[in-house]
Amino acid sequence: MGKVPQEIWERHYADGLDFAPLGADERTVLAEHAAAPEGGGRALEVGCGTGELAVHLAATGYTVDALDRADAALERARARHQGDGVRWLRLDIEHDDPADLDDAGYDLITLRLVLAFIDDRSRVLHALGERLRPGGAVVLTTPQAAHTPADRRGIALDEDELTLLTAGWASVRRLEAGALAVLVLRGPAGAKASPSAAVNCP
Repeated sequence: MGKVPQEIWERHYADGLDFAPLGADERTVLAEHAAAPEGGGRALEVGCGTGELAVHLAATGYTVDALDRADAALERARARHQGDGVRWLRLDIEHDDPADLDDAGYDLITLRLVLAFIDDRSRVLHALGERLRPGGAVVLTTPQAAHTPADRRGIALDEDELTLLTAGWASVRRLEAGALAVLVLRGPAGAKASPSAAVNCP
């Protein structure tokens, strides 16, 4: 997530700041399109911040690995969510060695409000896609440029950027959660998506 210097992220979390809380619309999307497999599943949250989504996923049946590049974020997550069954990892998904991730793969990988801060998004997404178990999904949640004030454009993605993110996935489903776009990506990374694979849902 190279667009923002490390010290900025550390200061953000050390100062007690956070990002937008997980909304009811997002919870509904996850329940309908990325529910844990029967008997439980494994999930990876990339850019977990202080842990709200990771703990939500754990409560719905996933065993969760949650990673962030900011030590200050992870300190707050561990303090706030002790005993919630989440493994917290300090890792920059774009630049660090991912050796600590589960070799058995994941049924769900989430990236919430972090895409705009990753430089090489397509490379990162396809590398994550290789860690999906059969039938698994990558769920991307991002502010949309069209609904974001100009002075905050750096936190959002526009339609061209969103289209690039869907290239190479066998199945793409786009949904809305308030002003956020949610993309549910399935299928082996590198497989060409058919024209009917992209579905826009209200």
